[in-house]
Amino acid sequence: MTQLAEIRNRFLPILNSVADQYSGRVPAGYPHVIDNVAGGTVGVEIDPSYAVFVTEDASGLFAEVYKRDPRIDARTTAGRQKYAGTPVYDRRPVEGTLSDQELRNLVAELKSAFNTQPGIIYITED
Repeated sequence: MTQLAEIRNRFLPILNSVADQYSGRVPAGYPHVIDNVAGGTVGVEIDPSYAVFVTEDASGLFAEVYKRDPRIDARTTAGRQKYAGTPVYDRRPVEGTLSDQELRNLVAELKSAFNTQPGIIYITED
């Protein structure tokens, strides 16, 4: 798990920043930073449907993004069905180690998917 431990040291400040940005804008109990190098996972869950992880197991190192497809997609046509709210689990093998830019890009992909989801509004009263 040495590669994941090295990535953790660079990835954790990015994840903590994301958790600070989304605190109070997501359901109770989220965002949740996962820091479990011994278990092979480092990442963040913004809410139950949006997460990004870097994982390591016996077969190698992976970048994993979990998100939901939006319920509205302009690319849907009569000849091709697109199911609303389908979860997308994207597990990408990583060769070598991830650069800081690649780690930021993973988080940006997650934030973009979360921020562009239609029709979800969280109202808070302070």
